[in-house]
Amino acid sequence: MDFEKKLGRLEEIVQKMERGELALEDSLKLFEEGVQLSRDCHLRLNEAEAKVQKLVGMDAQGRPVTEEFRVEE
Repeated sequence: MDFEKKLGRLEEIVQKMERGELALEDSLKLFEEGVQLSRDCHLRLNEAEAKVQKLVGMDAQGRPVTEEFRVEE
């Protein structure tokens, strides 16, 4: 399942659980699925972030100069 589908499924799970209409056993199953989907999405985002680089200029030969992109917290 790709990232967007996992995220969509996670949102669906949250909505179902927020309604509070599920039996305990169903809630636990959805919770477990949600935790796994959350971990998968987080891992994928970390992988994508590692690939992102910021263009900082050009060198003397006209090649792009990049550095690791960091989100400032």
